[in-house]
Amino acid sequence: MDFIAILAREFKLREAQVRAVIELLDAGNTIPFIARYRKEATGSLDDQILRELAERLEYLRNLDKRRQEIEKALTEQGVLTPELQKQLSDARTLSELEDIYRPFRPKRRTRATVARERGLEGLAAWLQMQPPKGDPVAQAERYVDPEKDVPDADAALSGARDILAEIVSDDAALRKSLRALLNREAVLETRPAKEEDSVYSMYYDFREPVRAIAPHRILAVNRGEREGFLKVGLEVPEEKALAAVKATYVRGTSRAAEQVALACADAWDRLLFPSLEREIRGALTDRANVSAIRVFSQNLHQLLMQPPIKGRVTLGVDPGFRTGCKLAVVDATGKVLDTGVGYFTLPGKEAAKEAAAKLIRGFVKKYGITAIAIGNGTASRESEQFIASLLPELPGVAYVIVSEAGASVYSASKLAAEEFPDFDVTQRSAVSIARRMQDPLAELVKIDPKAIGVGQYQHDLKQNELTAALDGVVEQCVNLVGVEVSTASAELLSHVAGIGPALAKNIVAYREANGIPSRAALKKVPKLGPRAFEQCAGFLRVMDSKNPLDATAVHPESYDAAKALLDTLGYDLNAVKGGGIADIGVRAERYGLEKLAGALNIGLPTLKDMLSELQKPGRDPRDDLPRPVLRTDVLDIGDLKPGMALTGTVRNVIDFGAFIDIGVHQDGLVHISRMADRFIRHPSEVVKVGDVVKVWVVSVDARKKRIALTMVEDRM
Repeated sequence: MDFIAILAREFKLREAQVRAVIELLDAGNTIPFIARYRKEATGSLDDQILRELAERLEYLRNLDKRRQEIEKALTEQGVLTPELQKQLSDARTLSELEDIYRPFRPKRRTRATVARERGLEGLAAWLQMQPPKGDPVAQAERYVDPEKDVPDADAALSGARDILAEIVSDDAALRKSLRALLNREAVLETRPAKEEDSVYSMYYDFREPVRAIAPHRILAVNRGEREGFLKVGLEVPEEKALAAVKATYVRGTSRAAEQVALACADAWDRLLFPSLEREIRGALTDRANVSAIRVFSQNLHQLLMQPPIKGRVTLGVDPGFRTGCKLAVVDATGKVLDTGVGYFTLPGKEAAKEAAAKLIRGFVKKYGITAIAIGNGTASRESEQFIASLLPELPGVAYVIVSEAGASVYSASKLAAEEFPDFDVTQRSAVSIARRMQDPLAELVKIDPKAIGVGQYQHDLKQNELTAALDGVVEQCVNLVGVEVSTASAELLSHVAGIGPALAKNIVAYREANGIPSRAALKKVPKLGPRAFEQCAGFLRVMDSKNPLDATAVHPESYDAAKALLDTLGYDLNAVKGGGIADIGVRAERYGLEKLAGALNIGLPTLKDMLSELQKPGRDPRDDLPRPVLRTDVLDIGDLKPGMALTGTVRNVIDFGAFIDIGVHQDGLVHISRMADRFIRHPSEVVKVGDVVKVWVVSVDARKKRIALTMVEDRM
C-alpha cells in the first residue's frame, strides 16, 4: 500500500510533504517539535494537521497489517487466488477487508455448519445452480439419512437452505451494497422501554434518518438504551434490500430458484439485517465518538489557552460551610504569602462574619491584593455574596468565579501535597484556585483533562481515544506557550515535547539541587540525553540566563544563525534583552527576506519565526486573547427577567448550544438556534470556551435552575 500517495490525496498535500512527515515521525520526533522546528521539511504544516495525519497513518498501517494477516491465513488454507489477492489490495477500510475474509474465517458452530456435517453441501450446490427442470424434493430424497438427523426431504432442503443463507450473508460485494443502501435510507427509531417519565422522554417517540442524525442524539439514545429507558432499532427499506439480495442470487423461476429465494429471505432476516444493523449502529456511535472528542478537544484547547491574569496578588477562597472557607494569599508568581479561615457562609453568626471581614481586609491591606478567586463548589454562592458585600471597602479589588473548580481543583490540591505538606486539602485547594486564575494552563495541566468537564457525554466515549486526544491538546497548548524551566511544576514540564513524567521529576530535582542557569545546563540533568534535549529545548525558557536567546523560542540548533542575523542587521546580542528589538522586522524587510535566509543558510519559515521571537522574546500567545470577566457585583437567579441584557463568559460548547456564565452561579444555555441570525452547523462556528459575549435572557425557571439565553436580541 502506497501510504504516501493515499495520505497526499486525502489531505490534499504534496507527496514530498507527506514523505517528510512520515520520516520525521518514524525517527522519533514529537509533533510539537516537527510543527515548530521542521517547517521547511513539512511545508509549515500545523500541529493539528500533523496529528490527524499521524492518526491516519497509524490506521493505514494497521489496515495493511491486517491485510497481511488475512493473506497469510488464506494462503495457509490454500484458497488465496489472484482475484482474492486483488480484492484485498483494493480494500480501503477494515470492514471491507473483513467482508472479504468473512467466508473463510473460522466460524463458531452455525446452522450451516451443522448442515454441512450432515452431508447436505452437495444439495446446496445443486440448488445454487438452479437447474430449470430439476425437482428439489426428488433431489433432496437422495440426502435423507436418519442416522445423520436428516429424516426426510423437507429436513434436507431446510439444511441446504441454511448453507445457502450463510453463503449469501458472506458475500462481500452484496454486504457493501446493502450497507450503502441502509446508510442512505434507514431510519433510527426509539420508543420507551418502560412506562415512566425520564430525562429521555423526548426520545419516547423519535425517528430520524441515519444519514442525518446529530452526534449528540446518537450518544443520548445509546445511553437511554443502556440504562433501560429506550428500545432502539432501525427501520429499513426491507423490500428494496430483499430485492437486491434476490437479484444477486435468484435466476429464473424454477422450483430450485424458489428454494434459493427462500434462502435469500432467511439470509436477510436472520443474518444480514441483524449484522448490518449492528454495524451501522456501531458506525453511528463511532461517528458520534469522533465528533464529541473533537468538541471536547476544542473546548479544552480554548480553556487551557485562556489568558492569565498577570501581575495581581490574589486571594484564593475555597468555600465551605461547617469548617469555614479556607483562604490563601499568593503573590503574582503564585508563591504563598499567607493563609487563614473565614466563617462567613452560615446564616446568622454575625460575629464570625465580622471577624472574617476583618481578616480579609487585613490581607488586602498587608499584601496589596487586587483579585479574589472563588471556587464554584459548595457554598460558593454564599461566599460570592459575602465577598461582593466587602468590595466597596476594598478599592481596586475585583473577584472572579473560578469554574471547573470542584473535583478538578481538589485533584490539583492533592498534587500540591509535596509543595505544601503542612496544609490540609482545602488549604491547598485555596492555593490552586488562586493559581488557576493567575495562570489557567499551569494549574489545569495538573488535572486529568477528563475531570475538567468541558465536553458532552464524556463517560460514554471510547476512553482510550478520548485520553489520547486530550493529552495531545494539553501537549499542544503547553508547547505553544512555552515553559519557564526555573519555576515550572513537574506536571507542567511533563507535557513538554520529549520530556514525560520521569524526566520532568529529574529536572525538578536537579533544579532544586543545582539550579538551571541556562538551556545548556539541561544537558546535565540525569537521563536527559541529546534526543530529549533536541525535542524539548526550544520549548523551555530560562529567563535569567546570560544568553538572551535562552528566553526565546529560538532553538539552540539555530543560535549561530540567530547571532549571524543580528550581526547582519547591525544589532548586538544583548539588544534582545528587556523586551526585544522592535524594528528588527523592518530592517529584515529592507534587506530582503529571501536574500537574508539564503545568506544565513536557513529556510524562510525559520527566519520569520526567528524575527518574531527577537522582536518579542518569549511572547505569550495567550496575551492576544480577551481578558476574563472580573466582577464587582453579584446577581441571583431571581434577579433575572426576560429581555435583560448581560455580559457572560462561554464555559462549555456542545453540539446543540453553549453554556454561558452570567454571574448567577448557574450557567445559562444559548441554543444553537439563538446563536446567530444565520444558519450555522455547529456552535463552534460562533463561540469558543472563554469568549466574552453579550446575551439576553429569554426565560428563567428558578425551580429547575434553568436559564435560556439568546445571542440575537430579536430572538426572544
